[in-house]
Amino acid sequence: MAANSEDVNALADSTIDNAETVSLAPVASAPSEAGVARSASTAITRGLDIVYAKDFLVPDLVGAQAVATPDAPAVAANGEILTYGELDRRANQLAHHLRALGVGPDVLVGLCIERSAALVVGALGILKAGGAYVPLDPSYPADRLTFMLHDAEAPVVVTQEHLAHLVAATECTIVALDRDAAMLAQAPAGPPTRETNVSHLAYVIYTSGSTGQPKGVEIAHDSLLNLVYWHQRAFAVTAADRATQVAGSAFDAIVWELWPYLTTGASIHMPDEATRVTPRLLRDWLVAQQITISFLPTALVEAAITLDWPAETALRFMLTGADTLHRYPPASLPFTLVNNYGPTENTVVATSGVVLPDAEGKTLPSIGRPIDNVQVYILDEQLRAKPVGEAGELCIGGAGLARGYRSRPDITAEKFIPHPFDTSPGARIYRTGDNAILLPDGQISFQGRIDEQLKIRGFRIEPAEVVARLSKHPAIQTCAVVARENAEGDKSLVSYLVPADTQLPAAGELRDFAADALPEYMVPSLFVWVESLPLTPNGKLDAAALPAPDAANVAQESDYVMPRTPLEEQVAAILASVLNLERVGVFDNFFLLGGHSLLGTQVITRVSDTFGVELTLYSLFAGPTVAELAVEIEGLILAKLESMSDDEALRLLG
Repeated sequence: MAANSEDVNALADSTIDNAETVSLAPVASAPSEAGVARSASTAITRGLDIVYAKDFLVPDLVGAQAVATPDAPAVAANGEILTYGELDRRANQLAHHLRALGVGPDVLVGLCIERSAALVVGALGILKAGGAYVPLDPSYPADRLTFMLHDAEAPVVVTQEHLAHLVAATECTIVALDRDAAMLAQAPAGPPTRETNVSHLAYVIYTSGSTGQPKGVEIAHDSLLNLVYWHQRAFAVTAADRATQVAGSAFDAIVWELWPYLTTGASIHMPDEATRVTPRLLRDWLVAQQITISFLPTALVEAAITLDWPAETALRFMLTGADTLHRYPPASLPFTLVNNYGPTENTVVATSGVVLPDAEGKTLPSIGRPIDNVQVYILDEQLRAKPVGEAGELCIGGAGLARGYRSRPDITAEKFIPHPFDTSPGARIYRTGDNAILLPDGQISFQGRIDEQLKIRGFRIEPAEVVARLSKHPAIQTCAVVARENAEGDKSLVSYLVPADTQLPAAGELRDFAADALPEYMVPSLFVWVESLPLTPNGKLDAAALPAPDAANVAQESDYVMPRTPLEEQVAAILASVLNLERVGVFDNFFLLGGHSLLGTQVITRVSDTFGVELTLYSLFAGPTVAELAVEIEGLILAKLESMSDDEALRLLG
């Protein structure tokens, strides 16, 4: 049975201590008077101060579950069910092998594995060896993966045989879990002696860097434990829970999709690639699998909550985050929606709050209140607290802070600064670069970015990194990269280019050039040609003065072919609308025009609304052009007609 708002209120009220506000209190609830008064008078808010035992690290806690319930399911993916006993044994054997290769405290190990049970084995094995794992998305260009491994000084990469070529250019020792399975099976099945403590690194995640190269965020075990224990307490996690793993393998959300559950004895379930990004399929899968807690990225959750859900479902909480939430849930939603906010530098989550239905929706849903042992400050440029209701920079202190950036002492010192309100040795706050407002009820309203960093589909993007790549193209003199928002509130990455000569390359060439060095989410959707970049009086880019993309200035795909049939015209119009383009040709590739899986879900929804048939994301991947989609849709329509009676068909056509 899904948790209702009364259940969540009871959970929150039961943990109030010393009149502090509670991170999971619903939007409509009233926090304690003392908590509001304290926040209102200082424009500073904080989560509960809770002491957690740190005698055992995450790999110890997972191992304890394996001893207690060895036959219980731990991970289910791709038809494979890995029990706790099997997961622990395989991770221990990998750990012994890694230890023999020199892995130990604060030694980084690359983890280049697709979403699967093997991914969990690899991450847990690295932790058991005492090392810290570095998630590497197999979809990233090989050069980017090579840079990350070199920057991390990782001596070893754990991967799979079919992905080993992606990291072959490095000097790392490659351990392929499938290829080396027989050798690993000879290692001891028990855990190696622990050499790590809470101050050592647990993982390092690379984010887009303002210097033109990605930078690694170092997270220690104590920060990870704080996240794990808060998550378990806030969502009342038990061994009976069935959670999901939906996020990409190198997205930091995967951290709280795994460890809070595996340290409790709950089971993790992974949908296949088509299901995890198709709202209707995902809804049906969540219901059929009796999932109780799930995280979905913001863009996906906004589509999912508009669907019809059965009144009875096992789902208690749907968690979301990574981008600005624009929608409130309908009153009929049979589970609790929780919005979360947190930079990678604060171990996934800094604030969290239940989002209750709001028919008017005059303001965006809040990002809640700070989680346990985390403080949030809304400050001006002189690091003075802003009054309630006034915007300022959101700064974070407390237990979730990262150690800093890997081999970047300059950027670390710039972003992690001495704590202005805590004089204890080593106290710091992290300057997020985000604008926020403290609301009268103690919650926080996200107001966008202060600096030039962009956020697209939940991914943080430093424009300088994209500019650095595009500037290497011989046809480009200079360029700028910005985020533009369409009427529906969806953001896309747009590059404005000043040509070096009169030979203007086609959009496909520019996109391929960018994709050779950048991950898919950093490749611009549109390339706009301009004579010069507008500047402010201070010589900075005047983003507001950049022209809107239109047919006259956007780099075109080569060999444009206009739609040839009414069906192709309708399909082309759908793709153009979703991609925010003037036109889409019959043979233009949806994904090469800047489309991606989340935009693909919009295409599927509009096809369903227009033609009354259910296109799958797999179909879109298999046939991403207007011509191919039109054929697929026509076939679905004919199949639907053939299954109808004559009367039903006549009513549909009439």
